[in-house]
Amino acid sequence: MRKSYLFTSESVSEGHPDKVCDRISDAIVDTYLTADPASRVAVETLTTTNLIVIAGEVRGPSSIDHAHLEDVTRACVRDIGYEQGGFHWEKSEFRCHVHSQSADIAQGVDSMGNKDEGAGDQGIMFGYACRETDALMPAPIYYSHAILRSLAEARHSGAEPGLGPDSKSQVTLQYEGGKPVRATSVVVSTQHGEALDQDTVREIVRPHVVNVLPAGWMCDEADFYVNPTGRFVIGGPDGDAGLTGRKIIVDTYGGAAPHGGGAFSGKDPTKVDRSAAYAARYLAKNVVAAELAERCTIQLSYAIGVSHPLSVYVDTHGGGKVDDNRLAEALQQVMDLSPRGIREQLKLSRPIYARTAAYGHFGRSPDADGGFSWENTNLVDDLRAAL
Repeated sequence: MRKSYLFTSESVSEGHPDKVCDRISDAIVDTYLTADPASRVAVETLTTTNLIVIAGEVRGPSSIDHAHLEDVTRACVRDIGYEQGGFHWEKSEFRCHVHSQSADIAQGVDSMGNKDEGAGDQGIMFGYACRETDALMPAPIYYSHAILRSLAEARHSGAEPGLGPDSKSQVTLQYEGGKPVRATSVVVSTQHGEALDQDTVREIVRPHVVNVLPAGWMCDEADFYVNPTGRFVIGGPDGDAGLTGRKIIVDTYGGAAPHGGGAFSGKDPTKVDRSAAYAARYLAKNVVAAELAERCTIQLSYAIGVSHPLSVYVDTHGGGKVDDNRLAEALQQVMDLSPRGIREQLKLSRPIYARTAAYGHFGRSPDADGGFSWENTNLVDDLRAAL
């Protein structure tokens, strides 16, 4: 592994067009799981200028009709803060193309007789953890998220009424000896009102960067870029179409670790694209928290309709305290990695997903109601005992 290098990650806010779509799709998942924890949901969202389209397949209570889904959708857009001429929570056209789940898929996934519940699709999922931050996340994506969360909190609180919902950040860090030591550049683009000029926006953004980065990490002034195009008034779905699932690297590790390709948002926890990625993060984080490695990458693979993973791969990047193959065996002893086992251990059949749609699915603090349960480090003792 190289010891000295630059590495960059980006984040996008809740008001980014793709994140608006992720939020709507996940709110629909929560709506179904609230009504029936056994619901099946696979819903996608598209947004553009004053248009919202949802489509997909579900199996759940018939009481959740298209009118109900429209109410959920508009509430999401209102909460994000869109009341603009080109995209408005109340005035945008809404189209719904949600229908019943395919019987063929249901047959492969459902448990019956002696057959356990199978994976909702084939695929590979990755989890990762490292010691670069207290959250055991890669530092560039962690600070990119934190900058945008800080700006969003100021906007929602009314402290910065001139900011709009749509924003992006990008942080480049210098690594020395394999560890991050400072930022070499920071880029923030944020939607703003007509009355604000570029210099004013720059000074609004500055403290949200300085206060997020560790002391002494701020980049040189020449490498601090705020709204590099000079103007960002038209934003959100009015400025660019949005789709569910287009920000999977933002959702995970900012490019510091592999991603299997599957998106998370809009999918209930029987879909291993989501639940197995959460399980892989959970296991990797517990490996690092147990001081068994400085960094850990885990890959899980599944086949549709098959209950157990086809492979479990562990890589501690040459720094593990035990053999990686032995560690892979121990992880399977401490956690049932079938779709049912993951869902039950992490208690995923709950309406906890809308909150994951922006600022990353990983590196967050576990919530009292079970949200972000995969961020717990409660496997440390079991893992040490298994080894």
